Amino acid sequence: MSLQSTLQTKLQAGLLEMGLQIDAEKQDKLLAYVLLIDKWNKVHNLTAIRDPLEMVTLHLLDSLSVLPHVQALAPSNMLDVGAGAGLPSIPLAICLPELQVTAIDSVSKKTSFMRQVKGELGLSNFQVEAGRVESLKQVARFEVIISRAFSEIGLFVKLTKHLLDDHGQWLAMKGVVPEHEFDGQDFKSANVQINKIEVLKVASLEAERHLVFLSAIK
Repeated sequence: MSLQSTLQTKLQAGLLEMGLQIDAEKQDKLLAYVLLIDKWNKVHNLTAIRDPLEMVTLHLLDSLSVLPHVQALAPSNMLDVGAGAGLPSIPLAICLPELQVTAIDSVSKKTSFMRQVKGELGLSNFQVEAGRVESLKQVARFEVIISRAFSEIGLFVKLTKHLLDDHGQWLAMKGVVPEHEFDGQDFKSANVQINKIEVLKVASLEAERHLVFLSAIK
C-alpha cells in the first residue's frame, strides 16, 4: 500500500470515528497538506512530528476536532494566532471555503511554508501575515480568534484584544483544562469571561483535549 493510500485510510477512519462529514476533494487537499509538511520538514524543521501517519492524528484530526464548534458559531472570518505550519487554520480553511481565514506567525520559515500551501492548494480564503500579533493592524476585526499552541490564555487575550470584533469570541485549544492559567495575573486583568469549555475528541488519541470559549466582558 502506498503512503498516500495509508494516510487516506487513517484519515477516513479518524473522520468516521469523530463523526465528521468531509467530501473526497477536501480530504485530498488535507492529505496533500500533510505531504507538504512532511516534505518541508526534512529541510526546515517546521514541526517535531516526523511521521506522516502521526501527522494525520496530531495535526489534521486534532485541528479538525474544533470544526463542528467553529461551524456552530458561523463566523465570516477567523484569525489563527501563532499558527506555525498552519494549525488549525489550514485544515479549517480547506473544510470551510466560505470562511475567510487569516494565520499569523512571527517565524519566517513558517509563514513562507503557509504561503506555499495557499498557492499549491489554491486556498483563496486563506491569508498569511508575518510578524507579531500585537503589531497586526486590521481594518475589519475578527469574529473568532483561535490559538492551538500560542501561549497562556491571559497573554493570548491581551495580545489580540484589539483584533476581536465586538461580538467575537476567543477559542483556546488546550490539553487538560488549564485551571492554573485562569488564576494567572494576565487572565485576571484581561476583563474576559469564560463562556464554556468543551471536551474535544480526537480519533486515536488518548490525551485530553479541551476548547475554551471566551469573550470580553461588556
